[in-house]
Amino acid sequence: MASTPEVALNSAGGKARQMESGYGVSPVKLKSFSGLDFALRLLLFAFSLTALVVLLTSKQTVTIPILTITITRSAKFSNSPAFVYLLVALSVTTLYSIISLIISAASYHSKSSPSSSSLFKLIILDLLLAGIMASATGCAGSVAYIGLNGNSHVLWNKICNNFGTFCRHIGISTLFSLVASAVLLLLVVLSSFTIYRRSR
Repeated sequence: MASTPEVALNSAGGKARQMESGYGVSPVKLKSFSGLDFALRLLLFAFSLTALVVLLTSKQTVTIPILTITITRSAKFSNSPAFVYLLVALSVTTLYSIISLIISAASYHSKSSPSSSSLFKLIILDLLLAGIMASATGCAGSVAYIGLNGNSHVLWNKICNNFGTFCRHIGISTLFSLVASAVLLLLVVLSSFTIYRRSR
């Protein structure tokens, strides 16, 4: 017959294994986490893809009269390294959102929950992409602000009075990229909170 300390030790070990595998959490809570995770990753895909498409279509050609002549000028995202950086960041985020969305959907339809180690890996990836997206959005936003208002101190003229369509595309893409960054942060918070609840 097993002694009382041995029984207690086996019980603690069983609870630890349940916590790690997710079976120690109620099915309702597991389904709630998986559903919210899936919804956020679906939002991430929608916003990052939309921002990417809008950025890729940000191109405008205008004719500008100067004294007695007219000149033709074109503006597109590839003219600025900041917008190219945003394009790369959005491409990586969109691809990642597709992969993670498939994994999240599989988890939602299965009876098991992601292990704590899997959640920790997702936290690292989500946090990494959140940092990349935030930096790319900040770079693009600063260039877009100069294009909108200019900078009289360094004699940088604004261009959005001539390239209105181009600037609107850049503004929408930057805004959606900011939302995508916020969604990634929410995913980090969600996964972190889930691990915290399991450790209690």
